[in-house]
Amino acid sequence: MPEQNQKEKVIIIGSGPAGYTAAIYAARAGLSPLMITGMLEGGQITETQELGNWPGEPEPITGFDLMDRMKKQAAGYGVRFMNDTVLAIARHDGTIALQCEKGTAEAEAVIIATGASPRRLSISGEAEFWGQGVSSCATCDGFFYRKKRTAVIGGGNTAVLDAIYLAGLCREVHLIHRRDGFRCDKYSLDRMYALAEQGKITLHLGYTADEILGTPGDGVTGIRIRSVTDGKTLDIACDGVFEAIGHIPSTKPFPKEMLDDKGYIVTGKDETYRTMTAIPGVFAAGDCCEPVYKQAILAAGDGCRAALEAESWLGTQRQ
Repeated sequence: MPEQNQKEKVIIIGSGPAGYTAAIYAARAGLSPLMITGMLEGGQITETQELGNWPGEPEPITGFDLMDRMKKQAAGYGVRFMNDTVLAIARHDGTIALQCEKGTAEAEAVIIATGASPRRLSISGEAEFWGQGVSSCATCDGFFYRKKRTAVIGGGNTAVLDAIYLAGLCREVHLIHRRDGFRCDKYSLDRMYALAEQGKITLHLGYTADEILGTPGDGVTGIRIRSVTDGKTLDIACDGVFEAIGHIPSTKPFPKEMLDDKGYIVTGKDETYRTMTAIPGVFAAGDCCEPVYKQAILAAGDGCRAALEAESWLGTQRQ
């Protein structure tokens, strides 16, 4: 923990693409940031086996390696790291106080970059093949299934858009949904149904995912689905399974005044400081405040903006 009674200029909570980018920019601005990494240093992206859409990397890179590079870059600018988890945050008399598992910390400004975790089905085979045939990001990993067979699970916008995206890459796309209708905008839904009529997407409505099929070392070979009406099962041969059943923002420690009804941090109410939350001096970046696009490059851009705005805001507080 920081030295007793030491108030930091900026504390960054979270160590994914948004957090590391914010740390680099804050350090270059002379703010001497302290990063509280959380228990999963590097964030959810460290579980990504191949990241092929990061600009400047002509060959796929693992999420772990990318985060390791970011950390080294941040450390080179003097960013300090603390392996701890934030439990609560509050502002008192112009100071932002953090309660952590290992103690307390204070700062003039805080940037929250705690990310979000994909919801999982918790079915047999899911954990075994996660990152080796089972994914939650078609945009990230769909490229690796070109001309192969894939299945998408879900019934919202993300699932429909994933199926549309994969239909342009894959030999077969199966869209599995437990209900007989989708919760999706009309434009995307019309596109998906058009592709289904062309035979590019096969719909399995009224089914739930029952088991991911595969063999260790060889990866996924299929998915077993179960009818919600009669309980009968059906095995679908596929090489990859994409779960599109939503995300859970990692925002439990933060007060309700900062969050929307789904738990995402709300920003953008201040026209000058677009990444500021409902608490003055507390900014947010990345997937913890982005319910739609879960992309590392967007999170990094958010982190940049949050650091620049925190620097600007701190300047006004010292005048």
